[in-house]
Amino acid sequence: MIDVLDLDLTPVVAEQPDPLLFATVSGAHLYGFPSQDSDLDLRGVHLLPAADLVGLREPDETRSRTWVRHGVEMDLVTHDLRKFVRLMLRRNGYVLEQLLSPLVVHTTDAHSELAELAAGVITRHHAHHYRGFAVTQWRLFEKTGELKPLLYTFRVLLTGIHLMRSGQVQAHLPTLAGGPDAPACLPELIAAKAEREHGAAEVDHARVEADVERLHAVLDEAQSASELPDAPSAHDALHDFVVRVRLGVTPAGSSPLRP
Repeated sequence: MIDVLDLDLTPVVAEQPDPLLFATVSGAHLYGFPSQDSDLDLRGVHLLPAADLVGLREPDETRSRTWVRHGVEMDLVTHDLRKFVRLMLRRNGYVLEQLLSPLVVHTTDAHSELAELAAGVITRHHAHHYRGFAVTQWRLFEKTGELKPLLYTFRVLLTGIHLMRSGQVQAHLPTLAGGPDAPACLPELIAAKAEREHGAAEVDHARVEADVERLHAVLDEAQSASELPDAPSAHDALHDFVVRVRLGVTPAGSSPLRP
């Protein structure tokens, strides 16, 4: 299995048509259950020139590319900074996980500043994101019987519970599996996923269904008891940040795009 931090992805960053504020690893590698044949999911933010946003042509606010490098299939999806920040303000836990991923391929001062601002967008309503994602993945598990969507179901529910209680984004399932609410079967399921990307989940369906229902109830309780705010507090700060980075105006001694 590849160690994503051993890969030299500098050429990937250099090949992008516009500067990247950051690129991180998401997907199964971030979640802690990659398989031998897992692809590499790279996510990040690109910075369009101001002229692209004020002219008549529609800009590429989202870009996606798939290729093979070092014998590994990779895909890179990036959003323009403005779109990414708007997603952050829409209780989107997925983009927060990308922004705060510890598996960093490329970073800048602007990345660090945006990560610091992330706490100001987290609300109790992020529970809806994780609840909805879990429902979708559970339906996929029931349809296919595969292990991957079952692990995703457990992962997002536990991430949501942790976020409601701590205000911290934790997407790594092996870490979450050590918590008091985690089903006892998780270490075994994670180990099985390491052997193959697509395969049947050899589980007691009734047992895992009961675990999922219990975690939904725990998430509901955690949301009700959460001390997180009802609305983001960082809207104005993020607006100022987007304008400043777009125009290249930075505090003395720093650069938003300095690696």
